[in-house]
Amino acid sequence: MSLSMYEASVPTLSRMLDNLRGILSKGAAHAEQHKLDPAALTTFRLYPDMFPLTRQVQIATDMAKGCVARLAGVEPPAYEDKETTFAELGERVEKTAAFVKSFSSSQIDGSEDREIVLKMRNGEMRFSGKQYLLHFAIPNVHFHVATAYLILRHNGVVLGKPDFIGAN
Repeated sequence: MSLSMYEASVPTLSRMLDNLRGILSKGAAHAEQHKLDPAALTTFRLYPDMFPLTRQVQIATDMAKGCVARLAGVEPPAYEDKETTFAELGERVEKTAAFVKSFSSSQIDGSEDREIVLKMRNGEMRFSGKQYLLHFAIPNVHFHVATAYLILRHNGVVLGKPDFIGAN
């Protein structure tokens, strides 16, 4: 039995977004419990040349919504990237999860060979749908969700591996 493009994309991205929402909720609760300014966490970077938590969440959600939209052959929605609070980040994740889950298998399946062209600062990147999903979009979502997890974990938020990978 083969794995369809839909099965490899929508459920995987949905799970990562759900896990990200939980990670952010724990971050907000930690700030409240310890009477921390939440901005100390949302603006934190693991290293000076890395993006802060807010940007990690923005990129993860951009990658997720862009992935399913491009595989379906539609334009991804644009977000303003103006979130600064845990509540705003959570709303962005929820909005993205709803968008990802709005796609049906009939819209995504068969996109293995669809040409995906990304316009980047240094030129274009070209992929087949399968290459884009497996070698660009999913790894990017995982990277940015993992980095958000690590930022919060580094700052004392009690998180474990199940928070990142989700419960079965």
